[in-house]
Amino acid sequence: MLKLNPVTRKRLDRFKQLRRGYWSAIALACLFVLSLGAEMIASQRALLVIYEGEWHFPTYGAIIPGTQFGLDYQYETDYKTLKLTLESSGSGRVIMPPIPYGPLETDLAVGDFPPHAPSFAKQHYLGTDTSGRDVLSRIIYGFRIAMLFSLLLLVFNYLIGVSIGCLMGYWGGAFDLVFQRLIEIWSNIPFLYVIMIVASIIQPGFWTLVMIMVFFGWTSITWYMRTATYKEAAREYVMAARAIGASNTRIVFKHILPNSVSTLITFVPFSVAGGITSLTALDYLGFGLPPPTPSWGELLKQGTENLDSLWMVLSVVGAMTLILMLVTYIGEAIREAFDPRKFSYYE
Repeated sequence: MLKLNPVTRKRLDRFKQLRRGYWSAIALACLFVLSLGAEMIASQRALLVIYEGEWHFPTYGAIIPGTQFGLDYQYETDYKTLKLTLESSGSGRVIMPPIPYGPLETDLAVGDFPPHAPSFAKQHYLGTDTSGRDVLSRIIYGFRIAMLFSLLLLVFNYLIGVSIGCLMGYWGGAFDLVFQRLIEIWSNIPFLYVIMIVASIIQPGFWTLVMIMVFFGWTSITWYMRTATYKEAAREYVMAARAIGASNTRIVFKHILPNSVSTLITFVPFSVAGGITSLTALDYLGFGLPPPTPSWGELLKQGTENLDSLWMVLSVVGAMTLILMLVTYIGEAIREAFDPRKFSYYE
């Protein structure tokens, strides 16, 4: 069983007492976990097909041709049609997800042009976009992509920024001066122009955008870590550790980093929010993920370009407001729970 430091336990207990932030964290975690299994919630593939006594689970499996279920085509089975066929003949059963539309599936009819308004009868609960794709399905998948993007951005930025900031604060001298000038130059490069240049040469993908954002995003946390390291390195317990012969590695990892965690962790929720809004903004401007990738920014762009489809704008704005509100509540609770003026420790 994991044994927590007494101060860490006090901080976590304090975080649990801040009910708004605590329940917001649970809600956001639940939403993210559900989005990881989005294919079980919104997909054109069936969850379960019972045909001639055999059970099939098409959701995460290989493509099943229609001939396997007695249909007269070789391409992937249309499970919504199969459901009607099996129910009318009584020869089987099909269980579809709550939203029987995938994020890339178009629902078009002759003479009926998208976008379509929300309809419970057709199970388009938030309507369709200008290509006839289900809006709610694309919001769910877009949320998963945005969260994965922001979390990867957070991890890479922290790995680079914390490492360099800690070395700047601990070593100081020429190393600190060189990186200060480098970061000042780096911070003044407009990364949007870089993305525009990259987008004019190649079609930016998920990992391309992550790398570009990390390339220019690590500098912000570096300053905070440098300041925290300078502060901790001047304390008596670090001097005492040096006096008894502790190595630099031990001082950094056993003393400075644990006492700087409050500085690092309070920025985590806001870094996640920044990643989500950055990806949404890039997609809205047309420099983000390639179509037809599910994206909040792309839906927002469609909604603003087609003012008669107000449900798209309201859906995306509502989803972003909810997520950013949860992240803000979590950030406030973490900042109060990890306030070093309340709980500190020295080793």
